[in-house]
Amino acid sequence: MAIAEKIGQSINKASWIRKMFEEGVLMKQKYGAESVYDFSLGNPNVEPPEHFKKLLRTVAAQEVPNKHGYMPNAGMPEARVAVAAQLNRQQDSPMLTAEHVIMTCGAAGGLNVVLKTLLNPGEEVIIPKPLFAEYPFYVDNHGGVSTLVSTRPDFFLDVDAIASAINERTKVILINSPNNPSGRVYDETSIQGLASIIEEKSSALKRDIYLASDEPYREIVYDGVKVPSILKACKNGIVVSSYSKSLSLPGERIGYIAVHPELPDLDAALGGMVLCNRILGFVNAPALMQRIVKDLQGVQVDVAEYKRKRDLIYDGLIAMGYEATRPEGAFYLFPKSPIADDVAFVRALQKRRILTTPGSGFGVPGYFRIAYCVDDATIVNAMNGFEETLREFKK
Repeated sequence: MAIAEKIGQSINKASWIRKMFEEGVLMKQKYGAESVYDFSLGNPNVEPPEHFKKLLRTVAAQEVPNKHGYMPNAGMPEARVAVAAQLNRQQDSPMLTAEHVIMTCGAAGGLNVVLKTLLNPGEEVIIPKPLFAEYPFYVDNHGGVSTLVSTRPDFFLDVDAIASAINERTKVILINSPNNPSGRVYDETSIQGLASIIEEKSSALKRDIYLASDEPYREIVYDGVKVPSILKACKNGIVVSSYSKSLSLPGERIGYIAVHPELPDLDAALGGMVLCNRILGFVNAPALMQRIVKDLQGVQVDVAEYKRKRDLIYDGLIAMGYEATRPEGAFYLFPKSPIADDVAFVRALQKRRILTTPGSGFGVPGYFRIAYCVDDATIVNAMNGFEETLREFKK
């Protein structure tokens, strides 16, 4: 084999999200884009805010010495100051400063930096499911072992199940809220309970356990729901986020890591993350985007657009007879498949040129994910196909 055996095996296990997206490309070439209803990829379709566009033009035109050059691996000081100040306002966090923030190549880059810094070979990362499909690959990248733990039937955290999974090899608990794929926002009671468990188990096991929170959807929430702050709840907390969803900039790969000021071995952890940002090949977050996002703190896309799309697809599918939890955040719906074989059901939808992703890819068979960050016509025109497919299996 020309490539590494491990990568060959990983290709076979690769993300269903990408598989469906790539199949969609072929279907669009065959039938025309307007005749394919692609809900496979969480690629934001709401435009970036106008303020971003104005800043992009302004910053691009500025004559600044070393404008596109290297900067400290942790990022531009002014960008880190701005992010820390916003987190202090938004999350009531315990007085973060620029030194507690590292600018990264998106949240994916940030998570890999965190895991590279923290994990020894064979140490475990507990991940509640449903989970973003790439997480186990990130953990494996750095010699770790993923331990998947079920959430409750309503997709809220099962703190007791997490507590039972902690052992002498546990190093990190990785959560994602608002959650991809369920749209669930983990409530404050669960976060407080998780923080207490981490403190208790860290003391009992005489080893530090960290709580890492992946939060690219934090700003995309509905109906007055609030996302609790792990930085306020847990001194072992690390937030990783990006502007991919809040500003609709997924292709620009700009995000950050923020660590609690009382994190154990803080200086070593920060030093390790700065080093890993470099040696993983990221070197530093994109310079142009750092110059822009520093002036966009507190700015976000029009979340009302996503809420309207959520209501359009959720209300429509529920009226047909699908079962689903109403999303509180992000832009995903995670209905129950009418048959146990979620892959077979997704394939049946595909015959009607509807592209979704089986729940098996997120660790929860029997469900399927719909990314509703699409134009309204895609949602409306797919409804007949959703209904026909449901009837096919409910005869």
